[in-house]
Amino acid sequence: MADEVEYEALSPNAGLSVNMLAGALAGITEHSVMFPVDSIKTRMQVFATSPAAMYTGIGNAFTRISSTEGVRALWRGVSSVIVGAGPAHAVHFGTYEAVKELTGGNREGNVSPWLSAPFAGASATIASDALMNPFDVIKQRMQVHQSEFRSILTCARTVFRKEGISAFYVSYPTTLTMTVPFTAAQFTVYEYIKKLMNPRGDYSPLSHIVAGGIAGGVAAGLTTPLDVAKTLLQTRGTSTDPEIRYCRGMLDALRIIWRRDGLRGFSRGLTPRVVTHMPSNALCWLSYEFFKATMRERP
Repeated sequence: MADEVEYEALSPNAGLSVNMLAGALAGITEHSVMFPVDSIKTRMQVFATSPAAMYTGIGNAFTRISSTEGVRALWRGVSSVIVGAGPAHAVHFGTYEAVKELTGGNREGNVSPWLSAPFAGASATIASDALMNPFDVIKQRMQVHQSEFRSILTCARTVFRKEGISAFYVSYPTTLTMTVPFTAAQFTVYEYIKKLMNPRGDYSPLSHIVAGGIAGGVAAGLTTPLDVAKTLLQTRGTSTDPEIRYCRGMLDALRIIWRRDGLRGFSRGLTPRVVTHMPSNALCWLSYEFFKATMRERP
C-alpha cells in the first residue's frame, strides 16, 4: 500500500498543472452551487422599467421569479458559467500560484507574502477575466427578466450579430477595475486568516472554509458599486432606455447610476452579492485546497 501524502510535507507550490486543474474544479463547483442567488443579484442591479422586474430583496425575488417564471429561470445561464469558469479559474489559480512563487510568497520566514498575495491575486485576475468576460456577458443576458435566450450559442451569435465583438468586452475595463481590488482583498484576507487559524500549515478544511467565506464577503462588499456598473454595461443591449443602451463605458455607467439613484444605486444587489460570495468563496477555497492536496505528490 502506497504511503499517504502528508499535506504539511508538500511544497506550497504544487506545480502549474495541479494548481490549474484544482482551480478549474473549484471554480465550476463555486459558481454552480450559488448560481440562483447570483441570478437574483443581476436582476436587482438592472435598471428595469417594468414593475414585474423590480424586487425588494432576496426572498421577494425568489418567490416572484419562481412563481411567475418557474424555479428553472433562476438557473438560466448556468451553462455559460460552467463552460467559462473551468478554463478561467484554471488560468486564475495557475497564475496566482506561479506569481506567488516567483515573488517569494511561499518561502519560509519571508515577510513578502503580504506584498506577494495581492500582487499575485491581481495578476491572476487580469489573465482570467480576459477569458471569462464574454461568458459573463452571455450569462447576464440570459439572467435578465424576460430574456429571449435559452442557449449560450444562440445568445453569443445574436449579441455578436447585433452589437459586434465590442459587446463582449465593453465591461472589461470595469471588470478589471472591480476585480483587481476584489481579488487582492480576497487573497490578502484569506492568507491572513488562514495563517492565523492554521499557523502550522496543516490541511485544515475548517480554516479554508472560514478564511474563504470571510475573504469573499469583505471583497464582495467593497466592490459592489463597480459590480452595479458592470451589470449595467453587460446588459445594456437588453434595455429599451436609450441612455442605458448606448452607455459607452464605466464612467458613463457610474454617472447614470448616480443620476438615477444617488448613493443608494451603488449598493444595488449588495445583500445577494455578499450572500453569494461568502459561501461560494468558502466552497471554492475548500475545493481548491482539497483538490490540490489530493492531486499533488511529493517532489
